[in-house]
Amino acid sequence: MYHRNLAQLNPYELHKHLINEYILNKPGATKLLQRDNSRDKTDHDVIRENHRFLWDNETVDSWEKQLSKKYYDKLFKEYCIADLSRYKENKVAMRWRVEKEVVVGKGQFICGAKSCEERNNLRSWEVNFGYLEQAEKKNALVKLRLCLKCSDKLNYHSKKREVKRLKKRERKSKTSISDKLPDSLTTNSEGGSSSEQNNIDAARGENIQHEDPVGMKSKKKLAKKNLMNIWKIFYFK
Repeated sequence: MYHRNLAQLNPYELHKHLINEYILNKPGATKLLQRDNSRDKTDHDVIRENHRFLWDNETVDSWEKQLSKKYYDKLFKEYCIADLSRYKENKVAMRWRVEKEVVVGKGQFICGAKSCEERNNLRSWEVNFGYLEQAEKKNALVKLRLCLKCSDKLNYHSKKREVKRLKKRERKSKTSISDKLPDSLTTNSEGGSSSEQNNIDAARGENIQHEDPVGMKSKKKLAKKNLMNIWKIFYFK
């Protein structure tokens, strides 16, 4: 039932649900929702102190909590925040999102440009992000979610790769299920359809005899084997 309910949510509703699920089960995490004005930090401080996020190794004792934690962890290194103030000089600064930005959806459901709060017509761009982590230089392909105006700034000098989400109907295979069934399911063991064989027997006036137990057992094994073939088709296509 829980899985079915999640499938009915749109992406933003699913985001809020999973974030809330974790926040409510993380000790002391409700403080994240309160703004602390006493120690505001610059972008430099944020990059230096918060570009790595580790959860406490607490026990995650339910499927719902495991799903929320996995989703939460993934978000920190999937989307970035960009400073596009010097885009004409081909200089775009990026940083990882801080925890509060992950919670409210900044950079995912709100434009990822540092000073933009646009929520409509966001587009996803794949950008190579070079950064230092524990004195080690690393590179990662990350997503920048930008509005139309900020997208133009990002692509001012060179067009970046746009990431488009496939629609559900495009993900489905065009081949129908019947095309993938083994031939042995559509014909009987004698090579013809069962209805055709019955018509032939009736025309000849022959009595259709019941199969012996050994024959029935063989057919059951064949049917079981055919069912296994069907599952292989669906799981390994």
